[in-house]
Amino acid sequence: MNKPVPLESIPVKNTIAGHYGRFVHGSRSTLAFWEITAGSESPVHQHPHEQITYVAEGVFEMVVNGHKYTLRQHDTLVIPPDTPHGGRALEDCKLIDSFCPAREDYKF
Repeated sequence: MNKPVPLESIPVKNTIAGHYGRFVHGSRSTLAFWEITAGSESPVHQHPHEQITYVAEGVFEMVVNGHKYTLRQHDTLVIPPDTPHGGRALEDCKLIDSFCPAREDYKF
């Protein structure tokens, strides 16, 4: 049986420099809560997961398939599976990413 879990009780994982995430995994999806330090970059990469990004705080510059977007608080962006993307925090940011299917590589 599933029980509510306070976000603060989920361990923080430093996946790449300046990217600190807490991950909630279901059987078919992953929800990632990120705190990203201003100036930190996520190199261009791609994965088989559909990704939906929501900016809770800050400004994040995202490049998706060669197109640059400046995402501000309360902006969302859908990134289709296998699409090259990366980004850079222009300010300290809090992002929420939804991934489907679940990110097995974040279950560490």
